[in-house]
Amino acid sequence: MQPAKLDLHIVQGSTLRDTLRLMQPRYEYRPITALGWSPLRLTVDHGLSGDWLAWVEGVSGMQGVNRSPRTEQPHRVTVVDASTLEINALSAFGLNPSGGQLIYKPPVDLSGATARMQIREQVGGAVLLELTTENDGLAITAPGTITRTLSATQTAALAWTEAVYDLEVQYPDGTVQRYLQGAVTVSREVTV
Repeated sequence: MQPAKLDLHIVQGSTLRDTLRLMQPRYEYRPITALGWSPLRLTVDHGLSGDWLAWVEGVSGMQGVNRSPRTEQPHRVTVVDASTLEINALSAFGLNPSGGQLIYKPPVDLSGATARMQIREQVGGAVLLELTTENDGLAITAPGTITRTLSATQTAALAWTEAVYDLEVQYPDGTVQRYLQGAVTVSREVTV
């Protein structure tokens, strides 16, 4: 599997905290049995254990909810319960939507895994920074979900402005999978 390219931008002197979603390559398709309310709630046997990214297709009466998985960005969905998802950015107020299906890529199973991310010089490859699940720079917080964190003190101490990184996951059986790679840029702190 080819790692995804996702560049990282760090603002020097600010806390970096972002969430990465690792998805399996296959799609799940689930029929929506009802939708409405404000914010928009979908009644669907979704099978998700936590908040995730998903597309919706085929809904009538509310075209703004429909997004194609091959050409458009997914919605951020919040799990309300085993049969309800919420899309906070949308409202069905005054509308009568019906039908459709929920489409998502299931989360990668990270049970028992560890993660590591190295930031290296572009030329020469010397390690500039390493974040791991052991040093609390990375945390596996839910299925398919890794949070990376750098404190404001850590970003203020960065003495470089350009680098490259990769993020790998090691599974309990010893298998290592690289999921992400990209360029890293640091915006210099102006107010000190």
